[in-house]
Amino acid sequence: MKQAQTPLAGRRIVVTRARAQASQLVDRLGALGADVLQAPVIRIEPLPDLTLMHRALERLSSYDWVVFTSQNTVEIACTEPVAFAQTKVAAIGPATAQALEQLGVRVALVPPRHVAEGLVDALAAEELHGSDVLILAAEKTRPVLEDGLRAQGAVVDVVPVYRTVPEGGDGAALGRELATGKIDAVTFTSSSTVEHFVSLVGRDVAGCGRFVAAVIGPVTAATARELDVARGGLIEASPSTADGLVAALVRDLGVK
Repeated sequence: MKQAQTPLAGRRIVVTRARAQASQLVDRLGALGADVLQAPVIRIEPLPDLTLMHRALERLSSYDWVVFTSQNTVEIACTEPVAFAQTKVAAIGPATAQALEQLGVRVALVPPRHVAEGLVDALAAEELHGSDVLILAAEKTRPVLEDGLRAQGAVVDVVPVYRTVPEGGDGAALGRELATGKIDAVTFTSSSTVEHFVSLVGRDVAGCGRFVAAVIGPVTAATARELDVARGGLIEASPSTADGLVAALVRDLGVK
């Protein structure tokens, strides 16, 4: 009975997610018996100048769709009441949708695949030709969503609202734990967490192959492979959510 309740007992798992967003993942893993090490490698900062965002939201009714690409965009764009009555809302995944719904915003579309490609496919079924679409996104983001919607005939405005920056700190202690095989898995919830993890602990440690990389989706998985972080093995969440990541860790590392 104890094994069924704590399938990750004895496993040491690193969470690299931004500290402000990591609590759910940390709590879930801890409840399953894991020894969780918090090592946030990034933090989320609203852009210093959000004039473009405010202007876009002031004329929100002129858009047919507004697309939220992460919980971060919700937290930054919806600090004040925004009227979405005349605009359909799309969210890239269930966590983003939940953040919107908690603010009373009705979400019209969440794609089955919680990545930009999945959002393009889902919106393509909405007959976008001639539609005006507002995308709220990170400062640096893949052009997949923008290009895909324009290919469907949509008129697209992309407004960056936040940026991802290194958390900083000394990665030496974590690096020693990783290099000596004392860590079972490191979790990554975005490509930026992979990139900043490598910067923090160094390429040699990041590619030492003595831990498993547990990633939240295919884009993050590709970055982990590209930077050799997946050399010790790769666990990919399905679906691409925090719950999916926990389930994947239990599946691959849990007590059988």
